[in-house]
Amino acid sequence: MSTHLKIDFVSDVACPWCAVGLGALEQALAELQNEITADLHFQPFELNPDMPPGGEDLVEHLGKKYGSTAEQQSQMYQNIKARGAEVGFAFHPVGRGRIFNTFDSHRLLHWAEVTGGSDTQRRLKMALLNAYQGRGEVIDSHDVLLDIVQAEGMDVESAMEILRSDTYAEDVRAKEHFYTSAGIHSVPAVIINDKHLISGGQPAEVFTNALRQIAAGA
Repeated sequence: MSTHLKIDFVSDVACPWCAVGLGALEQALAELQNEITADLHFQPFELNPDMPPGGEDLVEHLGKKYGSTAEQQSQMYQNIKARGAEVGFAFHPVGRGRIFNTFDSHRLLHWAEVTGGSDTQRRLKMALLNAYQGRGEVIDSHDVLLDIVQAEGMDVESAMEILRSDTYAEDVRAKEHFYTSAGIHSVPAVIINDKHLISGGQPAEVFTNALRQIAAGA
């Protein structure tokens, strides 16, 4: 008999390690499919909540935020690409170029879960990650977001109405506040059954071992 777990994946489309962590988590769940079933919910976190429309050059942004040089950033990106390949995620060959605000992406992800459930939300999450982390698209553009919605077979008219209004803004901000108030200040943060935290883009075996231990305790 398998153990059922609730998993909240707190993350941001702008975070490359979130793509790595998600791929590793899903590899672990696939390995444990005879032992564990899981409800996976994507929760919002903004790395750059004050980023203006149009974003910022990524090299300049990371330089100001972390004090890193272009060369250091390039080396780190090679590492991220290699880790992505291990979990089946293809990052953009030379990087994203610019970094953007992702609040509208989070509103659409909230809508996807409310109206379509966790499977629909997961498909949209992967599509957003592939668009930005994989293809370097302008992820704060409503046209880009609507193209993604359409490609996933979702209701474009409803998505357009959401983007033109403040629909789900309060819901997303309330969730963001909940997780930051709980001490989540970096992502990905994977929370199991509302009490066990796994931080960072861990390898699949870390998730496998942790999930197995948590299931045994449950």
